[in-house]
Amino acid sequence: WFAGIGNAIVDLFFPPYCVVCHRFGAWLCASCQQNVELLLPPVCRQCGLPLVPGQPASGVGSSSPEKNPDLCHRCQKSPARMEGLRAFAFHTGPLREAIHHFKYKDLHVLAAPLGEMMGCGWDRLVPADLVVDVIVPVPLHPTRQRERGYNQAALLARELGHHLQRPVAEDVLIRSRATAPQVGLNVQARQENVRDAFQVMNNSLTGKRVLLVDDVCTTGTTLRRAAETLLNAGAESVYLAAVAHAPDPGRNP
Repeated sequence: WFAGIGNAIVDLFFPPYCVVCHRFGAWLCASCQQNVELLLPPVCRQCGLPLVPGQPASGVGSSSPEKNPDLCHRCQKSPARMEGLRAFAFHTGPLREAIHHFKYKDLHVLAAPLGEMMGCGWDRLVPADLVVDVIVPVPLHPTRQRERGYNQAALLARELGHHLQRPVAEDVLIRSRATAPQVGLNVQARQENVRDAFQVMNNSLTGKRVLLVDDVCTTGTTLRRAAETLLNAGAESVYLAAVAHAPDPGRNP
């Protein structure tokens, strides 16, 4: 109740405005949300990117039969230990701009609309029978978190936790080694950058079905490393969720 009153007072003196089009009324207005490039089914069961209609799972032009029609050809060739990944939309246009403000402009109030988007994407794209025991955000290194003032993945995990009615564990998975930003690095450099960067602090996730949350999936390197750390520490399974997924021009027509 007090928090609601406080937010109303803040909105009165500092009314929210859309970070994309600058209209007053909301931090991300309905009009800009309608211009977000949604990820729609059917999507690859593993990486969450669209399955290209008419493309054989084993590769374009291949005459070999499909072994797993719900996997794209790339994921059939490179299976991962994770259960799957789902994102709400592509990391383009208004959503890309909103996430940039969320991460780098101290606009953590965007966690609410972005978290709501994640919930909508979850309902639209995730199998109805998927069971999650606990939600874990991808951690920042303490130095980075002190600089930023908050972990954007943790804020999103809390929002998704409300939507799914699942607990959020923010202090189990830590980033034990400071890493350079992944932006601008090639795939090999990204993999090396996050090698041995994560650590599990206790056994509270042993046997648990974990949902790992981040804001953006670009190549998936950070999410996969974090997921492998959780699995090696005893988690039964790890599913991945993000607000946005970088487009893959090689996979789309």
